[in-house]
Amino acid sequence: MAFLIAIHPQNPQPRLVRQAIAAIRDGSVVVYPTDSSYALGCLIGDKEAMERIRRIRDADIRTHNFTLVCRDLSEIARYARVDNSQYRTLRAFTPGPYTFILGATREVPKRLQNSKQRTIGIRVPDNAIVRMLLAELGEPIMSSTLLLPGETRAMTDPSEIKERLEHLVDLVIDGGTGGVEPSSVVDLSSGLPVVLRHGKGDVSAFE
Repeated sequence: MAFLIAIHPQNPQPRLVRQAIAAIRDGSVVVYPTDSSYALGCLIGDKEAMERIRRIRDADIRTHNFTLVCRDLSEIARYARVDNSQYRTLRAFTPGPYTFILGATREVPKRLQNSKQRTIGIRVPDNAIVRMLLAELGEPIMSSTLLLPGETRAMTDPSEIKERLEHLVDLVIDGGTGGVEPSSVVDLSSGLPVVLRHGKGDVSAFE
């Protein structure tokens, strides 16, 4: 049964952030706010929690890209292969409402990678709650946009999210009303950028 923690969106309370991180480390699936819409998250190495997220999303294991939500560019290099051109793109568009698909390094468990392309989504959100969560956790959050099967817009009300996902997640972090658009997704793994999803972030530079 899920519980809800209200964390201030501009000035997150450290005590509540530590409480959320304790839940994540204990194997919880968490709903948390980003700079686009709400997302589902768990520890990178938690296979059971990852499978729960996959079931919530009804995601195809062969094609779905999970995302590692990172603190900054220096953390990205551990989990994704980044050349000079890709680095310039990441530097220009992060933090922000973008997910970039890149080749995964050996640090990324194979079960998190796209099984065909061996890629991983990388995201650096511009959100105070996420920044504090990541600083406290000390590693990326394994994440997926909170888009339920058959729906094209994300839920925005944390209370509604808790009610609908009461028995599917463990914790909902209330960071205020969320956006309806997920992040824009841009595939950088094959050289030229390919826009895979038009979301909150402006992708005109990639088209």
